[in-house]
Amino acid sequence: MLGSAVNVNELISVDPEVLGGTPVFKGTRVPVKTLFEYLEDDYTLDEFLECFPSVTRDWACQVLERSESALMEPVAA
Repeated sequence: MLGSAVNVNELISVDPEVLGGTPVFKGTRVPVKTLFEYLEDDYTLDEFLECFPSVTRDWACQVLERSESALMEPVAA
């Protein structure tokens, strides 16, 4: 992990007044979904960060790491 562990509420905000409640990187208007869309479309993390300089590398990496952890958790039967 690049930075210290941060509570997800410190990384992402959901506010009906900001983009109609779309989850965004906290303190920005950049939807978290946009990070995944860029990566799915074969853009690099650096290219995403160049397009959205208000998002830090640490924030983006922490969101990706948390997503990976959530996907890898065993599913209760």
